[in-house]
Amino acid sequence: MSLILNLETATTNCSVSLSKDGETIVLKEDNDKSYSHAERLHVYINDVLKEAKITSSDLDAIAVSKGPGSYTGLRIGVSAAKGLCFALDKPLISIPTLEALAHQVKMDEGVIVSMLDARRMEVYSAIYDSNYNSIRETQAQILDESSFSDYLEQGKVYFVGNGVEKTKTLITHANAVFIEDRLPSANQMSLLAYNKFQNAEIEDVAYFEPYYLKDFVALKPKKK
Repeated sequence: MSLILNLETATTNCSVSLSKDGETIVLKEDNDKSYSHAERLHVYINDVLKEAKITSSDLDAIAVSKGPGSYTGLRIGVSAAKGLCFALDKPLISIPTLEALAHQVKMDEGVIVSMLDARRMEVYSAIYDSNYNSIRETQAQILDESSFSDYLEQGKVYFVGNGVEKTKTLITHANAVFIEDRLPSANQMSLLAYNKFQNAEIEDVAYFEPYYLKDFVALKPKKK
């Protein structure tokens, strides 16, 4: 039996799950637009463990959503995961954020475009087939009317994530299916983390860093 704690903080959704052999048994999450991860993440971790009636020492591994996503959100999640791994001497597992997001789409044919909002008309996106195999790696891209046209001409394309809102204003193809109001969740991390745990695909806790995809640019404060 394996118990894995999963942390997802790449977007506004602060999400924590506990999984047993790849199945989520407890989930605690809240999509607060104010990015309150720093205040809520450790509270949610304690709540999840308490509900499952276990202690942190009972865990077999810690899994964290590695990005891309919010710079601050990713830093908070990864810092918490690494802290737990160091304190408990547990392995660290990283899950690509867009891969976990894609698992919220269930279909038999076509492709999934998993996307997160970035600045202006830009998104972070990755493309998967109906079995969640990667068919195009994660990219930062500027959207326009011809984006994803090659895939749309071949069949249904399911767009999922908070990048959908800006995408649907540009793409009007009949094969485009927009799945709205979905954010990455620790719920979909459960099975992915379990599979990695079984295959001993773990990270070096000391050197692991989030996958930002692009360099972080700090905004200068406005002059008063």
